[in-house]
Amino acid sequence: MNDAIIRVRDLSKHFGDKIAVNKISLTVNQKDIFGFLGPNGSGKTTTIRMLCGLLTPDHGEGTCLGYDIRSQSSLIKREVGYMTQRFSFYEDLTIRENLSFVARIYGMRDARSAVDHAIGGLGLGDRQHQLAGALSGGWKQRLALAACMLHRPRLLLLDEPTAGVDPQARRDFWDEIHGLAAQGVTVLVSTHYMDEAERCNRLAYISKGHLLAQGSPEELVGAAGLHTWVVEGPDMPELAHQVRAIPAAQHVVLFGNSLHVSGTDGDALEEALSRFRRNPTYTFQRGQTSLEDVFIHLMHQGVPS
Repeated sequence: MNDAIIRVRDLSKHFGDKIAVNKISLTVNQKDIFGFLGPNGSGKTTTIRMLCGLLTPDHGEGTCLGYDIRSQSSLIKREVGYMTQRFSFYEDLTIRENLSFVARIYGMRDARSAVDHAIGGLGLGDRQHQLAGALSGGWKQRLALAACMLHRPRLLLLDEPTAGVDPQARRDFWDEIHGLAAQGVTVLVSTHYMDEAERCNRLAYISKGHLLAQGSPEELVGAAGLHTWVVEGPDMPELAHQVRAIPAAQHVVLFGNSLHVSGTDGDALEEALSRFRRNPTYTFQRGQTSLEDVFIHLMHQGVPS
């Protein structure tokens, strides 16, 4: 594919005796918003750092932005913006002062113009003289994104960027991400939030260093092969306890006042639920399998031997 920004094969990374990433292969295309999902310690961050040249793989090969990830990592870093989970700016400096400092670190020739562009592009103009330490989580997040975009990178890496941020700030942040993608920026983001995963056009699920699934949200839902029933009625926790005893009910999850029951054998699941469906206090409907259902299903799958 001519628009591939990242193409890697069999990437592996060890830390001592621990295998952090085991033979991961994937392709990321220009303008993708590519989400990495998986439990803590699954290898998401290690994978992202190898993709952009921040870590050298022990095995495997590939390219990022047309550069070899092993021998040309310094060239990759010049065209990548990396936003970590932790706020890492000077709280006793203003937004503008922080961005000016970052611009000098990059050695940008026209630093003032770059800072003006970043402030204007991310709506920071009214707060540019406010101290970073006085900002809310959402505005700190926007400052961090502005710093990442100062040097106009072609690839943006976001490591759980909305952790601890309120829902409105998360929504505003994702609007900015989609705007950047529309301008041609490719985005890699690790997240635990399913609503954020649904905002990605492609996803990869990693567990214990293994890539278990990748594709669009629709492809992942289809490939999981899950059949889902949604149950509503009284005393859902007690019903969940009873349904979990059914072998065909592989995943039984409470969502507020409803119960999602999923399994890969649709006929067996329907038959097993029939005795509960005779109770008129419950309503049973076939449901659409969600990314959350797929995520839980993948969490319970074993990694390849």
